[in-house]
Amino acid sequence: MRLMTAVALLVSLSFAGQSAAATLERVLELAGVQLLCEQTLPLLQRGMSGEQQKALAEQFQAEPLCADLAKQVAPKLQPQQLEAALKLLDSPLAKHFTEAERAVAKDGGLAAYRLQLQERPPLQARLELVRRLDQAAHTTDLATLLRYEVGKTQALLALRARGEDIDEKVLAEQTAAQLQPLRASSASGVEAFMLYAYRSTPSAQLGEYAALYEQPALRAVLEASTQALPAVFAARRAKLK
Repeated sequence: MRLMTAVALLVSLSFAGQSAAATLERVLELAGVQLLCEQTLPLLQRGMSGEQQKALAEQFQAEPLCADLAKQVAPKLQPQQLEAALKLLDSPLAKHFTEAERAVAKDGGLAAYRLQLQERPPLQARLELVRRLDQAAHTTDLATLLRYEVGKTQALLALRARGEDIDEKVLAEQTAAQLQPLRASSASGVEAFMLYAYRSTPSAQLGEYAALYEQPALRAVLEASTQALPAVFAARRAKLK
């Protein structure tokens, strides 16, 4: 009887683990983290030689990259946090904003809107709401990290093409100056995107959306993802041939 109970417990724990993994995957998808994984390889391969592109493709495919990120993030989160984060991201409010973001790619008006912002800046209160959301959702943080890690990886390959090589510590030291300009341009791009995507959304609703991302469960997911991303890139760089 005890053996059967033990087997039943192991099976139960196995299904619980699978469920948590599936929930985390869905949360990362809805939070936009999976999109970063999908953008990585095209960004890395831009301007690289055919041989370099092949080497990058072996290490930076979206699915295994995101799987590695999930493995780093998972131990830092409790199942209850994942369930709470999923509930927030799968809410009607979150879906409304996701639809607004997807519409930007279809209408093609963002570039013209960015020029318009130079002549007619947004209301300060509206800009502060967008910045609040950006900070809560770690959008600029993640965009900056992605661009920075891509740049570091390309720099390493360029050095190796000249017969040189450096370790991660030196690579970080030599590229550190790029971080602040990348953050500034990322923040500017994120602000313009949000202002345009949510231009028809009332400020009260935008405030509710920022508050959604400020909830502890979702904040924990995004903080863990932000902290894990550099290590995931470093591990992949170490395998580049």
